[in-house]
Amino acid sequence: MSTDTDDAPRIAIACQGGGSHTAFTAGVLGRLLREREDRAFEPVAFSGTSGGAVCATAAWYGLLDGDTERAVETLEGIWRDLSARSAVDRMTNEWTVRMAEIAERGWPVPEVSPYDVPFTSAGRDRFLEALETHVDFERASGLVADADLDLIVGAADVTEGEFATFRNGEVTSKAVLASAAIPTLFEAVEIDDHWYWDGLFSQNPPIREFLEPRDLEDKPDEIWIIQINPKRRDEVPQSLEEIADRRNELAGNLSLYQEVDFIEQVNEWLEEGSLSGEYKPIDVEFIEMGGELSTSSKLDRDPEFIDRLMQRGARRAERFLDERAERRN
Repeated sequence: MSTDTDDAPRIAIACQGGGSHTAFTAGVLGRLLREREDRAFEPVAFSGTSGGAVCATAAWYGLLDGDTERAVETLEGIWRDLSARSAVDRMTNEWTVRMAEIAERGWPVPEVSPYDVPFTSAGRDRFLEALETHVDFERASGLVADADLDLIVGAADVTEGEFATFRNGEVTSKAVLASAAIPTLFEAVEIDDHWYWDGLFSQNPPIREFLEPRDLEDKPDEIWIIQINPKRRDEVPQSLEEIADRRNELAGNLSLYQEVDFIEQVNEWLEEGSLSGEYKPIDVEFIEMGGELSTSSKLDRDPEFIDRLMQRGARRAERFLDERAERRN
């Protein structure tokens, strides 16, 4: 049964980056959006970094005119186009993942700058084509002014050494590419005389920006974080491969927990009465992918692997919504 969205809690959804693993995020978002009316919540903002930025942008675009199915189709369509489906693409993908696995084990592999590889531009163009096929950024820029829905995409300004965010109408296909431009795979992306690398070097994902609206009614009531990198491991990593995986996970979570600490500090100040009425308490929830996938598989675009991650995300979202409903009953 549908619930009036005027009474539904306002939800901001933050999507952590993690390469192909963020196909999990696409699955989570697809299920959340299809359940938003029956489960009585209203998405009012999305943020994302790297692959999380791809997912956040797709969901945001589909919802700009309130079309849930458009949002889900956009998510699925982009990931379908990014996955390795042709014979040549599958061979390239297998070679890339295998080289990454060998490097994780400490074996020497050839290292080449993306500026010295002629087919780097082909990967960039394919990424842009996948985005622009499913997201009309010019149309989105016109719709966003009348929509109660924000988008924040994170990137790193290479030369200035600063965090950067693109918001709403500033988000173009190049801005999403900038957020996903892993420096060993892509050249830096130029936007307005600034050069950007993957947002994993900045905010992964942006969260504190959700607090920026001045009016209380425009701020979210809750922030849901779709987390790709696991927070904890059961055992101490010992092999070179395990150490490399854990280093990647910890590095990917560093800025995330700094962002969450900021939100929790604001909540504490509000409880103490140290802040003005410009702020309100905001609950933070995590939707964790879990499991122990290798870092090298973040490069894996095998269609079956992508589909499994999306299905896993849908199941995890359903469990999250069930657990949330139980806590509130």
